[in-house]
Amino acid sequence: MTGPARHGVRPGPPDEGGTPDAGEGIDAPPPHEAYANAPDLRREMHHVLALGAERDGRRARTVARPPADAAVAERAWLLRRAALMDRMALESSDPGPAGAAARTAGQLVAHDRCRPELVAGPHRPDAVTPGPGRRRYVRQEYAAWASAGRPGT
Repeated sequence: MTGPARHGVRPGPPDEGGTPDAGEGIDAPPPHEAYANAPDLRREMHHVLALGAERDGRRARTVARPPADAAVAERAWLLRRAALMDRMALESSDPGPAGAAARTAGQLVAHDRCRPELVAGPHRPDAVTPGPGRRRYVRQEYAAWASAGRPGT
């Protein structure tokens, strides 16, 4: 990929072949647009880990914020985790982050198929093709979630 990294995403044309930008079935914004207003990777990693600890009961929910609807909060955590993994994979040439991004994207798609009322983007999870299309779905949903004011957080 080309260009300077911004928010953990390098803008520029996708690589040829089976890259995460080559998925079919989802017309998603490119990563540099989907994640344009995302927190930097370190900050987002901290937030996602903290949300996971609250979710799993390893940490009490902070009192400073009102309780969110449990289903919306669960989806926000799944979405933020999948987006974080996607951004990390875009920055790495190693297969490990790409595999983690594919797994977390698949978990979001599976969740959204069971809870379609929480989907924010124009393409429904049933339209997602296996493989790269799942990461494109994450970008679609992250962009829609961010533009809706980040509900569930």
